[in-house]
Amino acid sequence: MRTLIVVRSLKMGGMERVAVNLADAFAATGHESHLVSFREVKQSLAPERDDVRVHRLPLTRYARLTVVGYLFEMLARLLLNPFLERSLFLGSGLMGGVVFRWWLKRFERRYGKVDRIIFRGQGTFELVWSFRDSRARYVLENIFHSPTASWRRRLFARCLYHRRDLVAVSDGVARSVHQAMPLWRFSPRSMEVIPNPCPVESIRKHMLVDEPKLPRTPYLVNVARLAPAKDHELLLQAYAASGLELPMVVVGDGQQLNCLQQLAVSLGIEDRVVFAGSQQNPYPWMRNARLFVLSSRFEGMGIVLFEALACDTPVLSVDCPGGVRQILKGELESSIVEREVEALAAGMRQAVQGPKPRVREEWLEDFLPPRIVSAFLAS
Repeated sequence: MRTLIVVRSLKMGGMERVAVNLADAFAATGHESHLVSFREVKQSLAPERDDVRVHRLPLTRYARLTVVGYLFEMLARLLLNPFLERSLFLGSGLMGGVVFRWWLKRFERRYGKVDRIIFRGQGTFELVWSFRDSRARYVLENIFHSPTASWRRRLFARCLYHRRDLVAVSDGVARSVHQAMPLWRFSPRSMEVIPNPCPVESIRKHMLVDEPKLPRTPYLVNVARLAPAKDHELLLQAYAASGLELPMVVVGDGQQLNCLQQLAVSLGIEDRVVFAGSQQNPYPWMRNARLFVLSSRFEGMGIVLFEALACDTPVLSVDCPGGVRQILKGELESSIVEREVEALAAGMRQAVQGPKPRVREEWLEDFLPPRIVSAFLAS
């Protein structure tokens, strides 16, 4: 089959990495795999496989060149957005969907008809929200926060989710969608749960790459962007309360870096916390750690958990909404603690006692790429 995965960009991020992994998985299982992004970035992710074809579509620029698209965008920017927060996409995505359909027709004249189109991430949906096609699947990467109903949420939901074929990356994401449906008054055409793929072979190849910056002594590790949703404040507070001497290595970059560095100083742990920055290959950092720790407020899937397990590193996670319990099930449930300082601190202390445990292959079976590919093509 011929598959097309669509993303806003190929920046270094969890969602983007999953899109690349899925494109590789389609190619590895014998399908013709294509990947298209709408925005250029300085450091972009690339597929492992040479037979994955990567395309660039400067969607916003093309939409503006139609003049009509530029007018829609300006109307949304000047009239809608000042009164309706985050509504700019209503103007830009209207012509964006038209441009994408035009690009898709040209694409199919060259390569042939596409059998499955997979849009990943809400930011991608927004750029092409006027596009509709029965071959399209829209992957929801994060849980829906739906405490209240409002006409703004209802308008956005009608544009982005109503009468579309949705795919949730975890049961937790799917539950949040079902809770939001009556509040936001939308109804998808279909709804499935298909988890993200874990490319075990690729991870194990990359985890063996020599990384000179790795600590030479045992350490704890967290890999995540430095954003409020990942709750590094809780991570550092629990680490300080644990009393552990093993260093805490934080792999990632983001808006909270300065605040977290100051917090480490105020907690008196600045000499034991290493902010390693964003790493294009985080797997050596995972493999050589004594324990991987997740402290997020919520996780759509929590792919870093099965990535750490693929690196043969035990994991510890707070209990948060989303997909954590879909990964840490059965005997792995003991790796989940309450999302508060003392529970996470106690979990860290207990997890590093004794020798490093071995990770079982069957813990990753539900996320192997061939299984995920079959689910997408059968949907």
